Amino acid sequence: MIATLDKTATAALLQVTDLKTYFPVRRGLLGRTVGFVRAVDGVSFTLRRGKTLGLVGESGCGKTTAGRTILRLIPATAGSVAFEGRDVFAMEPAELRHVRRNMQIIFQDPYGSLNPRMTIGGIIGEPLRVHGLARGRALEDRVAELLDQVGLSPSYRNRYPHEFSGGQRQRIGIARALALNPKFIVCDEPVSALDVSIQAQILNLLESLQRALGLTYLFIAHDLAVVSHISDDVAVMYLGKIVEQSPSDRLYAKPLHPYTKCLMSAIPRANPATAHDRIVPRGEVPSAMNPPPGCPFHPRCPWAFDRCPVEVPQLLPVADDPEHLVSCHLYH
Repeated sequence: MIATLDKTATAALLQVTDLKTYFPVRRGLLGRTVGFVRAVDGVSFTLRRGKTLGLVGESGCGKTTAGRTILRLIPATAGSVAFEGRDVFAMEPAELRHVRRNMQIIFQDPYGSLNPRMTIGGIIGEPLRVHGLARGRALEDRVAELLDQVGLSPSYRNRYPHEFSGGQRQRIGIARALALNPKFIVCDEPVSALDVSIQAQILNLLESLQRALGLTYLFIAHDLAVVSHISDDVAVMYLGKIVEQSPSDRLYAKPLHPYTKCLMSAIPRANPATAHDRIVPRGEVPSAMNPPPGCPFHPRCPWAFDRCPVEVPQLLPVADDPEHLVSCHLYH
């Protein structure tokens, strides 16, 4: 059983400032750089200890790249990430190795993220062996404890990934992420590959683990309905930038940015009586290699006006709610 902790501290655990991740585009026989894909283009946010920030947006907006850059799985082009006040990007390998015990990730694909040639016990116990934290009987006991925490029988430790369903594999991935007792976990679309009924089980498991262990989540997803279930705060990304950020309840009650309104209107409604008109953005998503000038959403925005193509809007609080930030000329 897991003893529930008293989570009273809500100080900032993670501070991301002007994060940029560009990928070079090379062409020709000499592989000359002809441009850059601006996958993450100036993202900033603060993640409070013991809370969940939902990072949402359509495929290709830079959500996963942002999460992996924060963990230094992908090199950053510019910006800074402070974990418990320490600059992650400035750390030497030895210091980074120690800090990574506290920063883990749950991958999107429960099939591709597990080594098919390793047993479940070997997969979950590998972080403990790599960091020299447990061996022998202590390692076996820790693996059994982790399997029990995620709702799997400890007797499964000698089985292989192909013997499990998608939901069970994702539970194994969660157990692996918990092995080093982390403080912060990037949940990279952990339920998008699962059936709806299994999604609910995994979300409830993540919430119960957060309450019990005091975990802090960056929850990446494209499904706003899923994000509303688990997130304390929500940040909406479009073309590498955060265009709106707010406490979850306020964002869902009163979305402001036109892109957020489009996403909200696409959420299916179970009750036909609450049907509403879809807001469909014009055209296609622009290329991250050649984003449009001014507001990146203006070519598709139903409410664009003459200021939008020429001036980049800043992410600023709205007048009546300092915690609700929006990057739109309609409000500033």
